[in-house]
Amino acid sequence: MSLDFARLGPWLEENVRLQGPHKATKFSGGQSNPTYLVEGASGAVVLRRKPPGKLLKSAHAVDREFRVQRALATSEVPVADVHALCEDESVIGATFYVMEHITGRVFDDPRLGGVDKLERLIYCKEIGRVLAAIHSVDLTAVGLTDYGPSGNYFRRQIDRWSGQYRASETQPIAAMDRLMVDLDRTCPEDDGRVTLVHGDYRIDNLMFDTQAPRVRAVLDWELSTLGHPFADLAGVIMQWQMPPGDQGRGLRGVDRAAQGLVSDEEFVAAYCERMGIARIDNFGFYVAFCFFRMGAILQGVAKRALDGNASDPERGRKLGAFVPLYAEAGLEALG
Repeated sequence: MSLDFARLGPWLEENVRLQGPHKATKFSGGQSNPTYLVEGASGAVVLRRKPPGKLLKSAHAVDREFRVQRALATSEVPVADVHALCEDESVIGATFYVMEHITGRVFDDPRLGGVDKLERLIYCKEIGRVLAAIHSVDLTAVGLTDYGPSGNYFRRQIDRWSGQYRASETQPIAAMDRLMVDLDRTCPEDDGRVTLVHGDYRIDNLMFDTQAPRVRAVLDWELSTLGHPFADLAGVIMQWQMPPGDQGRGLRGVDRAAQGLVSDEEFVAAYCERMGIARIDNFGFYVAFCFFRMGAILQGVAKRALDGNASDPERGRKLGAFVPLYAEAGLEALG
């Protein structure tokens, strides 16, 4: 997945005024769209591209990432400035876009190691503030009223990810089969809530200021669309319910009060207060849905690793082993 500057170099000079000589360094981590720091004589930018090989339909939509970040540039949601989109695959062999390079701090672990205990609650509140800002975007003002289909978000997402899971299935997983059936059976009726949703809102997709508990940019908008805001909220809680450590990256079993971290209940209550919501009924369904969707995503990662076109094949194979665990956790959340 190295970048060939024979054609990319002139394109960068013409479209983003990044003068050569150029060099690229691939960012580690991330399993979807390969991302690079591209440096030149006149500065640095970030390039994000589709991966090579055969891809699932509608996956790796870097053009949508580009569009939503450009639209949000005038909103209260912190995003990186995007510079240019290239849909001419002859340049590097895939569609890609270029955005500004922001320096900041990204946490892989929600335990917030390295942050003073007294400051951790402020970071947690900042995560909730930015989430509410995403769900409060005026879709008309930013030109995103057509950014997703109408109708029951959870119904179409269950259908979509069930199809994606089946297309990347490598072996039967009984818990995943049962979870899909149970989600299909318990999917709530459409309540009319429609906002911009990020689709993968979690701490490692947030870049914080290096000196303050303030988000500088929300990253990785690949799964964004118009949909139900409770999916994003439940996604945060889903992540926290995973075990801590390099793979789970969660907070299960962590004494949060002792560590200065917010509880699930406190985070949800603060979100509801910001959004003017009295309460959220049947929250377990939304959490179960998020476990299911993440399981389907990881199955796709595992399949790409087997096919040889994953961004990080070794890690992709390891993450595939978590699919049954996510499915079991989804069943547990449903009760």
